Amino acid sequence: MDTANATAQMRKGVLELCILCILSENDAYPSDIIEAMKRAELIVVEGTLYPLLMRLKNEGALSYEWKESTSGPPRKYYKLTPQGKEFLKGVHKSWKGLVGSVDEIIEKYSPNTL
Repeated sequence: MDTANATAQMRKGVLELCILCILSENDAYPSDIIEAMKRAELIVVEGTLYPLLMRLKNEGALSYEWKESTSGPPRKYYKLTPQGKEFLKGVHKSWKGLVGSVDEIIEKYSPNTL
């Protein structure tokens, strides 16, 4: 069996939550988001991040603002909208419930095998 594939699938499922959490602190340029994820050992590449950012923007959870850069052209900084903040609250609540349920199953059915 391929645990790397299973791990990759689990990571994909939490990327949206992680992006929203990162943006709940401050507006961020995509490379800042990638760096924050890397520090948390959640490796994400631009080809994965940009479609997620665009989808969240199209759904109204994010907006962006162009800001001048000291080292080149203006950069697009993403931020949570009020709708995005509410969405984050809901997703976070769902996440906590899911983690609790999974932990309960692991503890009940395989506590000695892990």
